[in-house]
Amino acid sequence: MEDLFLHVNKPSDIRTQIGEFVKLMRSSKGISQHDLASELNLSRLTIQKIESGKNFNIDTLLLIFQYFDVLNSLSNFISEQEVEFKEIKSFY
Repeated sequence: MEDLFLHVNKPSDIRTQIGEFVKLMRSSKGISQHDLASELNLSRLTIQKIESGKNFNIDTLLLIFQYFDVLNSLSNFISEQEVEFKEIKSFY
């Protein structure tokens, strides 16, 4: 999860990397876009847009992360970043 945002220059880079991550999770489980969409009550087009790095809703992304049981990893990553920012802030 930590490597996910290493080479980020702009918001579209983040969307692209998140889309690749979602596709990797889905593919590694052998689930089609259609099946994932059905499981989450979404359209296949929504899954396709996310995987191709198009604009997406954070609630939809969190739903997908929850489905693949990576929501805790994301929460831990965010908490680690908060600690790092607080440590940096204490230097100033």
